[in-house]
Formats: sequence, C-alpha cells, structure tokens
Amino acid sequence: MSLSDVKALCFDTGGTVLDWHTGMRRALAAVGTRHGVQRDWPKIANEFRRRSLQRIVNHGEHAPATMTFDDAHRDALDEVLAANGLDVFDTTERRSLWWDTIHGLTCWPDFPDSLARLRGKFICVSFTLLSFRIVIDTARRNGLCWDAVISCEAIGKYKVLPEAYNTCAKFLQLDPSDCCMVACHNFDLNAAKACGYRTAFVRRPDEWGVEGPPDPEPDPRHDIVAASFPELVQKLGA
Repeated sequence: MSLSDVKALCFDTGGTVLDWHTGMRRALAAVGTRHGVQRDWPKIANEFRRRSLQRIVNHGEHAPATMTFDDAHRDALDEVLAANGLDVFDTTERRSLWWDTIHGLTCWPDFPDSLARLRGKFICVSFTLLSFRIVIDTARRNGLCWDAVISCEAIGKYKVLPEAYNTCAKFLQLDPSDCCMVACHNFDLNAAKACGYRTAFVRRPDEWGVEGPPDPEPDPRHDIVAASFPELVQKLGA
C-alpha cells in the first residue's frame, strides 16, 4: 500500500524502535546477581515500564509539564524496587539502571537499514515520549540518523494529548494529514489518527518479552499494518 501524499514518518521510539525489555531485564538480573538475590526479572522489567508510562503518558494535561521520561524512569524504578524487596540496590546501581541502561538500549535489528531506506523518500523523525537525551544517546549507539527528534519534552504536552500531535506537525510545517505515525501501540496510533495523521502499525511481538504486548492486534482503521520494518519499507514503496 502506498501513501503517496505522506511527506513525513513520525516514529514512536521507546518500544517500536528500541528493545527496552531485553536491556532492562538483563541489567536488573546483573545487579541482582551481584547482591546474590533472585527475582522474576522479566516481570519486574515490565512493571518498571508500566509504572514509568503511567507517569509520563498525558503528562502536562492539567498543568505545565514538570518531568521528562528520565524523571519518570527514576521514580518508577525506586517504586518497583521497593515493591519487590530490592532496597539492597544502591544509589549508583539505580542510576545505572534508569540512566545508563535506558540510554544504551539496542534497537530492533530490522530497523537501521529500513530507516536508511525510508529516509530516501520521507522525512523521518523520532516523535516520542522519551527525553531528547535518550534519543540522542540511543541514536549514537545504534548508528541511527534521524532527520529530526521531536520529543514531547519540548512541546510541554505528552502523548496522547492532541496538543502533542498537532505541535509535531506544526514543527514540521506540515498538515497532520501529510504525516504518518509509525508505532506498535494502538493507543498512540489512534490518538494520532484522531488528530488527522495517517497511521502505520508495525508488529513488535517481543516488546514485552514472553508476556507479550498488551495490544498485539492492530486496529483495523490503520492505513498500514506491517509484520516488520522491511515490510513497511515495501508497503511504502521505499
């Protein structure tokens, strides 16, 4: 399927591009091993993700935004460690988890080559809840070249508030209908579509590890559904 009128692809980045679960699970397990403690690390990694998202999604709705996703990660980590009896993790180890691990995440292996192909035809931007610094650091680590990074940190309104999507299109000097949101999450895509974006659902079945993603089946209203980034490239004619 070709969306010939689309000029920009706006990529969710935290789960659609980056494999946060593997990175966080392994880092938690490594710290646990140093302390001689064992827990269900995949489950704790997922709970960390849920708690951090709860803090940042729709942030700025009723008052000016006061935190970045780094702040949300720090606070969510403290909370989930306390809930799992892991107070033994010290301050240095905690910072390593919510900063070094997150800023050093690896992207899904099918993404870098696909991004390069897509940039030949479209403006490709990271439009994300993540802080600027997370996207900068992970782009450098993975050799990714974004045309722009549009973090909700700069907008002051976080997805899925409509102001975030409208402002992203404004920054690109495009009408929302000229933009296509690319994500593996229906909640993000549906909010974008409500603001006039086209939408592309790319499956990431391993995003939450063996637990599986909370919304694996795409909403049938999406313009494109792809099983992988190479398939997205093909469907967009890039």
